[in-house]
Amino acid sequence: MVAVIKAGHSMHRIFNYNENKVKEGVAECIGAENYPLNAGEMSLSIKLNYLLKRMALNENVKRNSVHISLNFDPSEIGLPKEKLTEIAKTYMQKLGFGDQPYLVYQHRDAGHPHIHLVTTNIQADGRRIDLHHLGIRKSEPARKEIEKQFGLVVAQGRQTKQPYELEPIVMSKIHYGKLQSKKAIRNVLEGVLNTYKFTSLPELNAVLRQYNVLADCGSENSRIFKGGGLVYRILDDIGNPIGVPIKASDFYNKPTLKFLEDIYGPNQAKRMPFKARIKNEIEKAFIGKPLALDELIKKLEKQGIQTALRKSESGLLYGITYVDHQTKCVFNGSALGKQYSAKAIQERCQSRDEIYAALLPQAKLKPADIGEPLQAKTPPMPETSHESNIIPLKADEQSLLDILMKPEQLADYIPGQLKKKGKKKRKRKNISNNQ
Repeated sequence: MVAVIKAGHSMHRIFNYNENKVKEGVAECIGAENYPLNAGEMSLSIKLNYLLKRMALNENVKRNSVHISLNFDPSEIGLPKEKLTEIAKTYMQKLGFGDQPYLVYQHRDAGHPHIHLVTTNIQADGRRIDLHHLGIRKSEPARKEIEKQFGLVVAQGRQTKQPYELEPIVMSKIHYGKLQSKKAIRNVLEGVLNTYKFTSLPELNAVLRQYNVLADCGSENSRIFKGGGLVYRILDDIGNPIGVPIKASDFYNKPTLKFLEDIYGPNQAKRMPFKARIKNEIEKAFIGKPLALDELIKKLEKQGIQTALRKSESGLLYGITYVDHQTKCVFNGSALGKQYSAKAIQERCQSRDEIYAALLPQAKLKPADIGEPLQAKTPPMPETSHESNIIPLKADEQSLLDILMKPEQLADYIPGQLKKKGKKKRKRKNISNNQ
């Protein structure tokens, strides 16, 4: 069994998240401990208001909502409701929440069985239960004891996949506009918003686009933009939005524009220590021969840095964003410095054709000929000294031959900086002493 504890400041969000699962048919409220009625006998307002009244006993506590999930091994899919509620009751007692009102929800929207517990840390006398290091102090010992008591699969020591690990969305498995689409977007948002450090919507989209998701605030004249709204869309394989957009307020954690703006500032400070790593990797990539832009992108990818290019409708590059998957930091090019902006990177990245064209401005070469030694294509000369028997060259052959045979211009030109101006000799007048 694996226990995950999350403390928050909005009981409405936690409660609505679980009840929305019930409405969607993928969850069920199977228990209500320390409530005046059983779970099936209460309306939604009674369930929620009972917790809100308890929280009102101490309004000074900001993080007064507790959301716990108990996750079991996939082989334990057949655990009965009675056993799940008994496990929840034992766990809450060992955690110090045995006398607290809490709701138990059984979820069926994942590949493993799990239950959610919704409660508050405000006690009947108004005092709060300390949540500091609650997982280490009480949850871990309780988990181990419950595994032995109920004969559950032991979680410790097993090599399991990291929870909430991001995986690219497989577009063919999503039914657009239905539950599966919302679930897929929610999984990506939970992974990105909680781990990556970004400071603007374009920087966030640089990460989301890699999972075929887009945060869209609409165009300037749209109703969404004027109302300060935000929707999330699924993208197809070429980056075009498809399906029904989902409002940010419809998700459990409410990733609205205001929510994002509140974390821009803290993220700005958190990412600063990792700024130098991206700059160093870019400079290392340019060491040696000149690079084309696609070569630079490939070199940075090997170091765990994804490069997101922003282009206009006409195909012109106007922005570049670096996503460091190793440090989970996102930087716009200009935030690293002028030399890392889109314009500067374009100037530093020259294609091979441009390089050779700069070396031989008069020679018209095909791309296939680049890298091959230049040879004068002249026909064999007959063994005769009569000029009338010489085979004439074609116009293009003659022009190329002139370029190759032309002597280097070794004129006596010297840059002005290297010229040494000689000192002018002053003519000294001989003044006789007798005068």
